[in-house]
Amino acid sequence: MSQILIIDDDPTMRLTLSRSLKNQGYEVVLAADGGEGLRIAKSLHPSLIICDWMMPVIDGLEVCRSVKATPELANTYFILLTARDQEGDLVQGFETGADDFLAKPPRINELKARVRAGLRLYQANHDLQLQKQLLENELSQAAEYVRSLLPPDLEDDVSIHSCFLPSTQLGGDCFDYYWLDDDNFVVYLLDVSGHGVGSALLSVSVLNLLRTRGLRSRTHPLEATNFRKPSEVLSDLNTNFQMSDHKDMYFTIWYGVYNKNTRQLTYASGGHPPAVLISPDNAQSDAQSKPRLVQQLKTFGLPIGMMPDVEYEETFCEIKAGSALYIFSDGAYEIPLEDDSIWGIEALVDTLMQFPESRISEAGEATSPIEYALSCAKQINKTGQNNLDDDLSLLEVRFSS
Repeated sequence: MSQILIIDDDPTMRLTLSRSLKNQGYEVVLAADGGEGLRIAKSLHPSLIICDWMMPVIDGLEVCRSVKATPELANTYFILLTARDQEGDLVQGFETGADDFLAKPPRINELKARVRAGLRLYQANHDLQLQKQLLENELSQAAEYVRSLLPPDLEDDVSIHSCFLPSTQLGGDCFDYYWLDDDNFVVYLLDVSGHGVGSALLSVSVLNLLRTRGLRSRTHPLEATNFRKPSEVLSDLNTNFQMSDHKDMYFTIWYGVYNKNTRQLTYASGGHPPAVLISPDNAQSDAQSKPRLVQQLKTFGLPIGMMPDVEYEETFCEIKAGSALYIFSDGAYEIPLEDDSIWGIEALVDTLMQFPESRISEAGEATSPIEYALSCAKQINKTGQNNLDDDLSLLEVRFSS
């Protein structure tokens, strides 16, 4: 049953309104002043409030302003009861948050009609909020499912630490890494265009395909794509995931294979941001300054699915002991700043390189460059620390020996 709160300092008016509405089958609660009305409203969360404008101490406008500022009451339908009928008064009431007005003293038939209309709107609003909450819960569950598919951090000859921070909407970032055999290690990160369930489903489909075929290639090397050849992997993906077959969605990817015997990293990219390799500069003798070389690793290639019959190229680089490879989605650096510019790749790389080693042992501080970069990204994000416009994925691959 709909609950209606009447707030009026005139006992005769409270009685008149209450009788009329109770006769219509509504549950009615009464308050003799604005303070009592606010306390009751915050306790009972009525569907509709009828409040007198002119009351001592707390008038109807202040009650309305407080009600609309309370999240639990923001959708409550609010009718101001007033003898004021000037245009300026009505504008002021609407700007304060009132949903409707009733002339004082109200005509009973008009009262009943406006209450019925107000309750219909309240119910429609309530149903819409419930649907929105259900959708948000489902998107949250879907995001958790995507997160559950991502691999755990790895401590091995190759160590990997990862960071995955979904945006406020379900997105399309995914990554994976594993040993193809005793010598070759695969690592990749992909980013599907757009947001929502469709992007996430395509991302998971690609992840499952690569993971399944990668495992199969260990025992059936002649029946599957050569996963040691990044260009071949990207060509195969482009054949299987044309955007014309996937609701015009495409994705970018960076894919690399590290051979621990030759210390070569072979890689290819399809429209993806470059990976960044930070290596010790052995040519410099000043050990205290820890000089480092920075390389951006990228090959030419269109995003996967954008056009058929695209040829992808691959190249390789030598990996020195003590090097760190960073692979990321564009959400890691396309952070909006207050001046409407974006943070940018160079700023991200600088942040990764500036991570102070002394903070590793300090309680409560970032314990790795990617945690430090994530903390910086959150602080500078103009839309708020927990309201990213895009998924943020960042991998740190360390080659210790």
